[in-house]
Amino acid sequence: MKRDRIDEIAELLDKRGKLSLEQLKTYFPNVSQMTLRRDLFQLEEEGRIIRVRSGAMSVKELQKVSGEAYTKKASTNTDEKIEIAQKAATLVDEGACVFIDGGTTALYLAKELPDVPCNIFTNGLAVATELAKKKNLNINLLGGQLMKDNLTTASSLSSLYFMDTNFEIAIISTAAFTLANGFSCSSQAEADLLKLVRNKAKFLYMMLDSSKIGKIKPYTFARIEDVSVLITDDAFPASLKKKLKQKDIVVM
Repeated sequence: MKRDRIDEIAELLDKRGKLSLEQLKTYFPNVSQMTLRRDLFQLEEEGRIIRVRSGAMSVKELQKVSGEAYTKKASTNTDEKIEIAQKAATLVDEGACVFIDGGTTALYLAKELPDVPCNIFTNGLAVATELAKKKNLNINLLGGQLMKDNLTTASSLSSLYFMDTNFEIAIISTAAFTLANGFSCSSQAEADLLKLVRNKAKFLYMMLDSSKIGKIKPYTFARIEDVSVLITDDAFPASLKKKLKQKDIVVM
């Protein structure tokens, strides 16, 4: 009986793409929300869905716009990414001009952003697709070379694009961080783009899940001194938080 219900939930999500817990409850009126939450946990462990705030989305739905490699990244450390995304979303006010990168944490941020009038710039295809579901956002997608592993774009002409482009806030996710090497990524083109973004924005908000601490990628795009606010999860080391506060870095 339980297995049949779990499989039925998976089939519903494959058909609908995304459902909230409230919507699932209408399909299963005799099942408690707590039980439905446990079913979603089970499906996520099986790699069939990705939990999002107050519900879940089908992995097949994400693969339509993202591909297997990106989907695999989006399916790891989901609790931490959701926690960070929810915190970051509170920092975006109506009327804001914001740059958001194309990482998987940024994808969760796109899901959590309030649907209020503001201008969003992004180099992420999956992020832009998710943002397009909201009615009041003005979305600007950067062009350039497509990096298939993370579905982001970057171009040597980005500096020309940014010359007459204005955004006050940049919210960026990172693949790796150490105090000595700063925030780093795997692509030189992406690092160059994020450096431009860092210099253009008045405030840089960095999203960092604790699993990325201690890792180093080939190209550094920002140092801790460049960051206005570091947005992280509950597993962030207390000793490191203390060091950052000594440097006047706000840690959320």
